Amino acid sequence: MKNVTLRQLKVFEAVANHLSFSRAAEELHLTQPAVSMQVQALAEQAGVPLFEQMGKKIFLTAAGEELLRHARRVGQQLREAGDALAAIRGAKGGRLMLGVVSTAKYFAPRLLVAFRDQHPHADLRLGVYNRETLVNRLADNQIDLAIMGTPPKEVDTVSSVFADHPHVIVAAADYHLAGRKRIAPAELASEPFLIREPGSGTRGAMERFFAGHGVSLVNTTEMDSNETIKQAVMAGMGLSFISDHTIGLELAAGRLVRLPVTGTPVMRQWFVVHRADKQLLPMTNAFLDFVRAEGPRLIVKQAPIVPIETASGAT
Repeated sequence: MKNVTLRQLKVFEAVANHLSFSRAAEELHLTQPAVSMQVQALAEQAGVPLFEQMGKKIFLTAAGEELLRHARRVGQQLREAGDALAAIRGAKGGRLMLGVVSTAKYFAPRLLVAFRDQHPHADLRLGVYNRETLVNRLADNQIDLAIMGTPPKEVDTVSSVFADHPHVIVAAADYHLAGRKRIAPAELASEPFLIREPGSGTRGAMERFFAGHGVSLVNTTEMDSNETIKQAVMAGMGLSFISDHTIGLELAAGRLVRLPVTGTPVMRQWFVVHRADKQLLPMTNAFLDFVRAEGPRLIVKQAPIVPIETASGAT
């Protein structure tokens, strides 16, 4: 592989990202034959096929997946080199690649807008992923920082808490429990619940909450996004345990209500995370400092919630 060129790796990565030679050609402003030639030359140097075609679709081979992982690292290292040199030259700009779990998409743009006000020349990139994909991107060094509910155990990271993250139980405004003053968790055992997929931080927090109260939910429907869950709750399909940071608009519009369930809100935390071995460039450090200082204020823009006390008076 000593004769591989950066151009070949860039073309290969574009094809792998799109799984399409034509779309890669459009992105790179090349002809499709030129893209095919670069990929073919790379495959010849690798000595194994990088793609396989089934019908009209192409897929990465095992060798292609391995090479893609390295190609992305090469690209990221070159970007970091460029940012570092720009910082040494005294440039005001720099790139920040931020990845967030899907629940954080409700406030992440607000953070970036406020940060850009202070750093108008920053090149800011935002990706929204489920937890598994976010952890993989962090492990592959495809993002500089991640915002998530719990730091991953699969990757050696450095993490900082920057804000509280309350979770509540919600219902449609006309649901039969909506007018209650206090609800014990045990009363919800037979209620229909809309829940997140396994591996979701919200799902884990929900399971710990009900297990701690000796409650097993018997009627659950699994859904893979907060938006789908909110629509289902508003339609009257059931209740949900959900991040309070995702329901501001629905509460304001009177479409959802928080149920006064004993022991809620369940308080988690938001973490900003990076790989332990990552060299943090000036723009990344600036964003870290910004999130720690301004994050708590910026992510909370709705009415505060009052903890529902337990029977003994503890919250």
